[in-house]
Amino acid sequence: MTQPGFPDTSESQPDAADPGTRPVGAQSWLDAAKAFDARRPDLPGEHLVVLGLGVALLLSSGRSRSILGRLVKAAAGGALVARAASGTGGVARVARVIAKVT
Repeated sequence: MTQPGFPDTSESQPDAADPGTRPVGAQSWLDAAKAFDARRPDLPGEHLVVLGLGVALLLSSGRSRSILGRLVKAAAGGALVARAASGTGGVARVARVIAKVT
């Protein structure tokens, strides 16, 4: 049985000689989340909200008491800023707008 939204491909059946392959339908949760995110439509202002959260985390990382807290907040903030920049067509959309204006 496969997950909804994922094709059932018979060529991806695991080989009995290769114990490192995953069976069909045993897709990792990260792959499933990426596939869901690629299929969904953009929300209005989504990239601005994510950018704001990323910048807030980056600013709060400097006020953290522990070095581990600073690293975690800075990494999460950087990832959110990168997500806001790339997003689901974020950079491509900005490039198209700039090309139309110039």
